[in-house]
Amino acid sequence: MSAPKSSSAALIIGAIGVVYGDIGTSVLYATKEVFGHGHVPFTHENVYGILSMFFWTLTIIVSLKYVVLVLRADNEGEGGLVAMLALASRAVADKPRVRNVLLAIGIFGTSLFYGDGVITPAISVLSAIEGLEVVSPHFKHYVIPITLVVLFCLFAVQKRGTAGIGKFFGPITLAWFLVLAVLGVSQILGHPAILKAVSPHYALKFIWDNPMTSFIVLGATVLCVTGAEALYADLGHFGKGPIRIAWFSVVMPALTLNYFGQGALLLENPEAVKNPFFMMAPEWALIPLVLLATMATVIASQALITGAFSVTRQVIQLGYLPRLNIEHTSVRSAGQIYIPFVNWGLFVAIVLAVVMFRSSSNLAAAYGIAVTTDMLITTVLTFFVIRYAWKLPLLLCIGATATFFVVDFAFFASNLLKLPEGGWFPLLIGGGIFMLMITWKEGRRLMGETQRTDAIDLRSFLDAVFVSPPARVDGTAVFLTAEPGVTPNALLHNLKHNKVLHEQNLFVTVRNHEVPWIPMDKRIEVESLGRHCWQVMVHYGFKNDVDLPRALENARLRGCQLEPMTTSYFLSRDVVIPTLGSGMAPWREKLFAQMHHNASGAANFLNLPNNAVVELGSKIEI
Repeated sequence: MSAPKSSSAALIIGAIGVVYGDIGTSVLYATKEVFGHGHVPFTHENVYGILSMFFWTLTIIVSLKYVVLVLRADNEGEGGLVAMLALASRAVADKPRVRNVLLAIGIFGTSLFYGDGVITPAISVLSAIEGLEVVSPHFKHYVIPITLVVLFCLFAVQKRGTAGIGKFFGPITLAWFLVLAVLGVSQILGHPAILKAVSPHYALKFIWDNPMTSFIVLGATVLCVTGAEALYADLGHFGKGPIRIAWFSVVMPALTLNYFGQGALLLENPEAVKNPFFMMAPEWALIPLVLLATMATVIASQALITGAFSVTRQVIQLGYLPRLNIEHTSVRSAGQIYIPFVNWGLFVAIVLAVVMFRSSSNLAAAYGIAVTTDMLITTVLTFFVIRYAWKLPLLLCIGATATFFVVDFAFFASNLLKLPEGGWFPLLIGGGIFMLMITWKEGRRLMGETQRTDAIDLRSFLDAVFVSPPARVDGTAVFLTAEPGVTPNALLHNLKHNKVLHEQNLFVTVRNHEVPWIPMDKRIEVESLGRHCWQVMVHYGFKNDVDLPRALENARLRGCQLEPMTTSYFLSRDVVIPTLGSGMAPWREKLFAQMHHNASGAANFLNLPNNAVVELGSKIEI
């Protein structure tokens, strides 16, 4: 009986470290941004009103929406926007137009994840290092360089994997939340009446007395739910129970106490608004607190970077990005991966953000639009899941999501005011990635249509070949084809130039599906074509680890023997030329052609042997 308890405790601590890293570091800057711009005068009523808005924002968005409702919408145990998108699109499969719209907004939301992935590490690490300015003003000139060094070290160690440092995430973040609670209680003891701000009437009164100011302040209030999407994204790693227990028992109480402690400090010392979090601490604790805050923000950033790798692999397998070089950093966990292009692309964008905005306050102006858009999209997709997948009554579905939609839209509308001040930055990043995804998907679709139009039926071709068969050589040839039943160009070139056919021939098509996992017993379909030739269909979910040789080992049970030393893999490489008729705009054709040309690592993506043979196919018009 002790083993399950220990396991549950480990999952809860792990969830504290990975799931709640981002939202746990929001205390560094949220209160400062609300009061720091002068929109909210320092009065007892206003401080109580803002703290009440913080508490009820955490309650409505995190506790009720994500922890209670959205966590229930798991896709075979997996969460995240990609999993929700797959769940919603399958639920409306009989409504093609609705499905296409949902796919478009879901992929756009996934694109915005990268914009959020640039802003969140930048503002978190920068706000932690800015604590040095509280220690001494002389440190101000070193904040940017130290931030960049910390970020570089963080991204440089990614190729080593997270297994070695992951076990420290939970305890360090748990210590961080305990410190948050202690700091908050130390201030609340001097002003215990501040706890009355839990009552929602303070927030409602503030909104009623200051409607325009309240609307503007929502753009800063949303900072207190930084990283809320991680609750759902990490569902598959920890499960609903540990995530919920960690939130209600540790994270939310610690955040509430700390925010209320900052409010008590501001009532006593309004000058503390320049950095209320660090000014809660005694002078002797400032340096250790800066170090702990830096570790907490690095952990929060690590979780987001790992999420970017995972989301990228899922999007690739859904066919919205070209194949990238994916390295596995653990022999035990298939989910621990490293994508060099994504890693250093994020790093360059984050450095650009730090250098351009130069302070956490300026970065706060850029934060919010991407995350509130994703919150809106999650709410919309949730409606279609509970209505069409769970078959709940329409009025119940509207009632369950309408309140969240109104709250999300209010935050979204408020954050639109930040567009000129920096909100354009994450939108620019997300919009650029969305354009790449849609261009790649559409280009591949057009290429596929052309291939099907000009295709040669595989069975008919083999019948013709074996009328006067070529020489057969030992070994197995694996021909990868986009469409089953179609003669691959690589086979045509092999017969034309080498005048031989292998003893065994496998014509393999990989199919990616809108489900997280496909078990090994359902992974492969084999159809005999006669004369030691087989048509093979390999199925993967968007969370499966794509390992083609391992999957093909199942074919041994069906009369086909694969020996690694005598097996050659033939990948047809299509050369893109411009469209003569209707198709994409010329600039998008050029973009697709460049992406297609630069798409490297196909053998790595499929985990093929290093000696895989790559054959160039014929030109394909798009």
